[in-house]
Amino acid sequence: MTLKAANPFRNEQGALGIAPAAVSFVSRANKPWKVVIVGGGFGGLSAAKRLESGSVDVTLIDRRNYHLFQPLLYQVATGSLSPGEIAYPLRGVLSRQKNARVWLGTVADIDPDSKRVFLSDGAVIPYDSLIVAAGSETSYYGHNQWQKCAPGLKSIEEATAIRHKILYAFEVAERICDPVQRRAWLTFVIVGAGPTGVELSGAIAEIARQTLKKDFRSIHPDEAQIILLDGAPRILMPFAEDLSDKASRSLAKLGVRVNCGTMVKHVDEGGLTIESNQRTDSIAAKTVIWAGGITASPLGRILAGRTRAETDRGGKIKVKPDLTVPNYPDIYVVGDLAAAMDSKDKPLPGLAQVAMQGGTYAAKVILRKVKGQPELRPFHYLDKGSLAVIGRAAAVADVFGLRISGFLAWIVWACIHLMYLVTFQSRLLVFFQWAIQDLTFNRSARLITGAVPSDFNFNEELSELRAAPEIKAEPTPRSV
Repeated sequence: MTLKAANPFRNEQGALGIAPAAVSFVSRANKPWKVVIVGGGFGGLSAAKRLESGSVDVTLIDRRNYHLFQPLLYQVATGSLSPGEIAYPLRGVLSRQKNARVWLGTVADIDPDSKRVFLSDGAVIPYDSLIVAAGSETSYYGHNQWQKCAPGLKSIEEATAIRHKILYAFEVAERICDPVQRRAWLTFVIVGAGPTGVELSGAIAEIARQTLKKDFRSIHPDEAQIILLDGAPRILMPFAEDLSDKASRSLAKLGVRVNCGTMVKHVDEGGLTIESNQRTDSIAAKTVIWAGGITASPLGRILAGRTRAETDRGGKIKVKPDLTVPNYPDIYVVGDLAAAMDSKDKPLPGLAQVAMQGGTYAAKVILRKVKGQPELRPFHYLDKGSLAVIGRAAAVADVFGLRISGFLAWIVWACIHLMYLVTFQSRLLVFFQWAIQDLTFNRSARLITGAVPSDFNFNEELSELRAAPEIKAEPTPRSV
């Protein structure tokens, strides 16, 4: 199929005067090998940094101008950190790498036969090797209409929207008198008990029990209900069962109610309907957060269609052992978009470490190809372990086969996350924020910004109360 795109930047030679890349390596003489990387996440950025060589010309394309450290995104959603502390401009990261350039744009299509990438603004970029690290997005398992009421946690915009919902719920509960409505506003439901769901529920519990306990006059924030739901038989399924049990006990100490073996049937502005043990029930909750799964990005479907590659149920592209797309040896897929297998023929997890190692591997293969060196062995993922934090000085970790929990696991978790932040400035800022928070329980980024669809309309909802005789809101009675 011949693809055409209206491109105001293109001339007869290609995009921005760059000659088309459909020529053999042998005939290129001393011209740099053109590598295009789609995505500035863990996989794409690792590949770009590893490709620092005069023999290659790197173009990194991303629709955002920053690299986002997603493992700490939940701390933005719960007011511990600000977005700028876990994100850093891509140009700043690669500013000293003279063979790399960054393009802000959205990839709309890929022509694997003519080796060209098409951007949504009409620009066309030729390549000799292509690394696709476009990541993933939240999966609602065919119920995308739930996204409006139950946001996921994959971007800064979603994180700040969740922060808005959490803090706004306490503000509304402070002003309304109806105990039923107040209870709904003080109920927080997290769907999905993987690391993200566990970390979110623990953080929200700490906000209610510690951070806000003295801030309100008509409510007791520590009586908020935090409910963690999952369809699996236990939380943190990728972890060993004993670590999962310890995490459950830690959550219980924080006041989190864990309901496993529970399926979500419906979500709306009033709450959600669940099914457990063949019994249907409903939960009135104004704040529902979705941490229930991921699916491949839309670009994955486009690439699979163009290359006729197989995909798994989540839309990930089934790659060869060297992370290339079958029949297209110059297209590499890494990170959440790749359905890669380990040595035991089991799917690799969607972790930052998998993406980073995959991006580095693809870069090494390309450099060896350009330099005429022997091929590398197939990609082998070195599993360094898994970590999940539950709350202050509480975490579980399986690191190189060593299972630890509690304070020691929390120290390991903190050190590893600080180490993988991309800049020293970010590490320093995050370290000081954590130190202050652990000493005072204060979360400095507790800002309600923007608006979300679930916001309470005080003008309409409280108009009747203004017309009625003044009613003094009584504090919510504590349970004995």
